[in-house]
Amino acid sequence: MRKTILLFAVLLSASLTFAQNSEPIVVISTIHGDIKCKLYNETPLHRDNFLELAKAGKYDGSKFHRVINRFMIQGGAAPDLGTIDGRPMIPAEFNPKFIHKKGALAAARTGDHVNPQKMSSGSQFYIVQGQKYPVDRVTQMSERSGVQYTEEQKKTYAEVGGTPHLDQQYTIFGEVIEGLDVIDKIAAVQTHNADMPVEDIIMTVSVVKQ
Repeated sequence: MRKTILLFAVLLSASLTFAQNSEPIVVISTIHGDIKCKLYNETPLHRDNFLELAKAGKYDGSKFHRVINRFMIQGGAAPDLGTIDGRPMIPAEFNPKFIHKKGALAAARTGDHVNPQKMSSGSQFYIVQGQKYPVDRVTQMSERSGVQYTEEQKKTYAEVGGTPHLDQQYTIFGEVIEGLDVIDKIAAVQTHNADMPVEDIIMTVSVVKQ
């Protein structure tokens, strides 16, 4: 019996490792450096949509058009700030295990008044910079919003930072695994006109593992 339990634990560990290693990896390259992200398999609609756009080169030459320091950097728009190729909205894929910690990759969307189902943009995305929140502050926010956090998630907001007020409002479909400092550099640039950078921040997006 003990050997059976041990074997099961080994197989489970191997399965989890394989699942993590099988996550697609993309690199968003800018003049400020590269941002490497993994895409979650638990959000397949958003994962596949992002991969399709990246592989087709649709993000290449687009800008980070909205930048707010201590909040987030947003890109993936067409030149008129609409959706690339007029892609349709994507059904929300909320998952309580994913929070808006620093480095979270999430889909932008239109407001609740025109989009009560909280469907995502077909191409626009943002990466969280955010700020740090004490555990007791996150607990208070949880009581107001109804979003439940594990102790580990609260600790993440306290030590890493993020934007907890966005949780369960926007779909998170990946996270930065290298290049958090690049987010800080982009978030610090000078902006004007609805948080648009004064100097264009052009991106190219490549798929390094599918």
